[in-house]
Order: sequence, then C-alpha cells, then structure tokens
Amino acid sequence: MLDLYEQPYDADYPVVCLDESPKQLLDHEQFTTSTGQRYRDSEYVRRGVVELFVATEPLRGWRCLRVGADHKAAMWVQFVARQMDTTYCKAKKVRWVMDNPSTHKLSFFYAHFPPAVALAWLRRMEIIYIPAHGSWLNMAEIEFSALSRQVLNQPFTTGEQVHHVVQQWQDRQNARPKPRNWQFKTADARIKLAELYPTQ
Repeated sequence: MLDLYEQPYDADYPVVCLDESPKQLLDHEQFTTSTGQRYRDSEYVRRGVVELFVATEPLRGWRCLRVGADHKAAMWVQFVARQMDTTYCKAKKVRWVMDNPSTHKLSFFYAHFPPAVALAWLRRMEIIYIPAHGSWLNMAEIEFSALSRQVLNQPFTTGEQVHHVVQQWQDRQNARPKPRNWQFKTADARIKLAELYPTQ
C-alpha cells in the first residue's frame, strides 16, 4: 500500500481511493400554540440516512462525490462502473484503494451487469484492499474529513439538500486542485510498525 503511494502519477494506471460515509438527515417538528404562533421544537427528528461515496485521485488533486440512498453492493458497483466509463474510460488499469466490506466484491459486477460488460471493466481494474484496522491508509478519508468540516457540519432534511451542497463543494475543489503529499513512507512504517514487518 505505502509503496503504491510512493509511485509517480501515471494517467494510464491511476491510483484512486474510494470510501463511503453515511450522513443522517434531521429535521425539527413544528407546532402551533393556542394563540396561533408557530414554533420549531428544539428536538431533532430523524428523516433517514443517505450514503456519500467519494473517489479521489490524490496525486491529481481530483475527486468525485455521489449521494446514494444506501451503501448496498448495487450502489457501489454503479458508482465504480460510472467512473470507469467516464473519468477513466481511457485508462489501461485503474488501481482502486478501498476497504474490504462484504459489499466490495468484484463478483457483484456480474450480478448487476451482463457478463461481457462486467468482464471488460474488471480487466481494467485492480483492487487494493486496506488492511484491517488500517482505514487511515485510505486517502479518501482526507476528503471526507475536509467535506465534513467545511460543508456537512449542519443539519440536512433531504438527500437533495446534501447532494446540492456536496456538488458545489466538489466543483470548487476540482477547480483548484491540490495534489496530496503523502508523507508516511514504507521506510517509516518499518520503524514505527516494526512488529508487522519480517526481519529476515
């Protein structure tokens, strides 16, 4: 994983970090007093959850975000397939960095698309799974951290509101790309995480 992050940018073999994060939708109950005045209750009312998907190329400083209804396999497959057909349609092989939940299996491409279509995508994909308890290695988490601090630190009542705010943030960030400078190298890991590396 760390060796991969040290490689120079290559448009033919891009490294793309992918992650998902839920966003709860909240609202306030409205009530009317006996005098006809309307007030908003201080207690939140849950209106469901939407799932945020992000694909980011750290070395290009680019990202794509999508607001989905859930985090099931179908939503993940559709998100990845769309990136393969648009942003990465000319790439020889896309190296996807992501965690390894039950919804992130390549077999799901065959469950949701015709075999020939699924195979064409899979031949141009390599999945690099983040090790257990190593989610900090996924640079997509940097995107979610910035997104949460800058625009998601407020209540939303609908998925459409979340989509609007996220789309605007994405476009602003992509208009002035800032490539990530990943500092934690393999040599550092061999010292700080010595128990995980063989000595011979």
